[in-house]
Amino acid sequence: MRAIWKGAVTFGLVNVPVKVYSATEDHDVPLHQVHAADGGRIRYQRICELDGEVVPFQDIDKAYDDGERTVVLTKEDLKALPAERSREIEVMEFVPRDQVDLLLLDRAYYLEPDSASPKAYVLLCRTLAQTDRTAIVRFSLRQKTRLAALRVRGDVLVLQTLLWPDEVREASFPALDDTPAVSAKELELSAALVDTYAKDFDPGQFTDEYQAELRTLIEAKLEKGEAISTAETFGDREEATEGGEVIDLMEALRASVERSRQARGAVS
Repeated sequence: MRAIWKGAVTFGLVNVPVKVYSATEDHDVPLHQVHAADGGRIRYQRICELDGEVVPFQDIDKAYDDGERTVVLTKEDLKALPAERSREIEVMEFVPRDQVDLLLLDRAYYLEPDSASPKAYVLLCRTLAQTDRTAIVRFSLRQKTRLAALRVRGDVLVLQTLLWPDEVREASFPALDDTPAVSAKELELSAALVDTYAKDFDPGQFTDEYQAELRTLIEAKLEKGEAISTAETFGDREEATEGGEVIDLMEALRASVERSRQARGAVS
C-alpha cells in the first residue's frame, strides 16, 4: 500500500505521528464505453468553450460563478488555505462507540505509526479499546475539511470519514404517518423467523455475484472468438495521449492522482 497522507493525531499535548492509507479498494471489472454500431471506443475530452481547444488536465483550474461574476481559483490559491496546509488530525471529543450513526460513515483509512517508537500509537489504541470510546476528529484532505470517527480495529487505528449532518437526507414516508397495529403474536412469529437466520457475521462467506458472472461472460466471449481488436477499435493509446487530441479521462485522472500523492509525500 502507498500512503496517501501524513500527519499526526493530536489531543491535549499528545501527538501521534501517522501515515494514512486507503483501507478499501474497488475490484469491479473495468469497463469502457463503445459505439454499439462498430465497437469504437468512446472518449471524453475537456473542451474550452471560448476557443474550442482540448485543455490538458494540468492546465485546468476551478472557479465559482455567482450568476453574474466568475472567480477563478488556482491550485496555488487552494494550497494556500490554512486548513489545506494543516497536517493535524485533531481530536474534538471522545464519544461512546454506539453513538456514531452508521448512516454517517463514509470512506475508511488505516493509520500506521510514523515514528521511531510506536508507544503513543499503541497507547491510544489500548485507551480507545479499554474505554469503549470512539474519537471524533477533524482534519483536511484533498481540499475538504473532514469530520471522522477514529476507532480501533484489532490493533490498528482506523479513520472513517463521516458525512456532515446536512448531507444526510431526512426520511419521510407518508405510509408510515399512521403506524399500523402489530399484534404480539405477529411480533413473536417474526422474531422466531429472525432466529432461524441468526448466526455470527462472517463477511468472507459473501461474494459479489454480479462481478463473478460478468467475468464469466467476458471469458466466454473471449473463448468463442467474439472479442474485437483492441488496437483497431480503441486506437493507439500512446499516440492518442502524446498527440493531445484524444484523452483517456480515467488514465489522466489516475496519473494525476499518482503525481499528487508523490508531491504530497515529498512535501511531508
